[in-house]
Amino acid sequence: MPLYLYLLRRLLLAVPLVIGISLVAFTIANLVPSDPMAANLGERAAANPEIVAAFRAKWGLDQPVHIQYLTYLKNLLQGDLGTSIRTRRPVADELGKYLPATVELATASIFIALIAGVSLGVISAIWRNKPIDFIARIISLVGVSAPVFWLALMALVIFYLRLRILPGPGRLDAVISPPPAVTGLYTIDAILAGQWKTLGNAIAHLILPSLVLGAFSAGLITRITRSAMLEALSKDYIITARGKGLRERTVILRHGLRNALIPVVTVVGLSYSNLLTGAVLTETIFSWSGIGRYAYDAARSLDFAPIMGVSMLIALVFVVTNLVVDMLYYVLDPRIRL
Repeated sequence: MPLYLYLLRRLLLAVPLVIGISLVAFTIANLVPSDPMAANLGERAAANPEIVAAFRAKWGLDQPVHIQYLTYLKNLLQGDLGTSIRTRRPVADELGKYLPATVELATASIFIALIAGVSLGVISAIWRNKPIDFIARIISLVGVSAPVFWLALMALVIFYLRLRILPGPGRLDAVISPPPAVTGLYTIDAILAGQWKTLGNAIAHLILPSLVLGAFSAGLITRITRSAMLEALSKDYIITARGKGLRERTVILRHGLRNALIPVVTVVGLSYSNLLTGAVLTETIFSWSGIGRYAYDAARSLDFAPIMGVSMLIALVFVVTNLVVDMLYYVLDPRIRL
């Protein structure tokens, strides 16, 4: 099957998926028993019937739920995600403001997780049941099992408060101004502006939250890589490659690892999608102004438009990531091309 037909088929399947997600998210948001007026008007204003009626009319809350959903869907098709009740700003603008911080953190986290997870998984499979295998398995178990908030707090206590070798919460020190906004990613913008001191500070602030956020993904990737490598190394073509006198590194990397990559690619894609949708606890503890904190603030104030905006962003992230993973499948596995 040609690549363009393969991708077109996946895109067509994604359309009803996104619409279904919007319906489920909208229904759940409106089933919450709390009233957004209580969270946004205050006690005195909420006790005034005229103010309440004006509030409901302004934000469309006086319409039946199905009419509200159809109106939202119509606006969504026009690229309008609505306006936040809490901030009175368009949701699309706010997502554009907070998304780069999450992209920067998620990309650094998945890079660390990929390097550590694949390396530990391959080493663990090669030296199976040896001491280094048990060490790698313990590291992966800790990464998967340890609560994120505990890892974050321990990282701050050890590396920031005690050892003072890494900076604390925030994307930059208080005395350093952000670089001129181009992409919203401080590291990239600092490079574009030639502000090398800002770049170093941004990278230093990125290390701790990236390690904490990438720990779970690294543990998961380690376990999947080890399992896939053990299966690949037991195949006949590995025995044949060794029988031909190929170097062990060539056998491991070219014949073993390449055939073990498909399940690893799946896990990496799903992990990156999860990281991109925002990590509430990590972003809150490290004062990282990303999508996770934005979604938490919106949910706390029952701000429906941002909640729906984040939900649709999450759906889009998973659709795009799965599309990229499908493309990698097409490249890695010749059976899909047939």
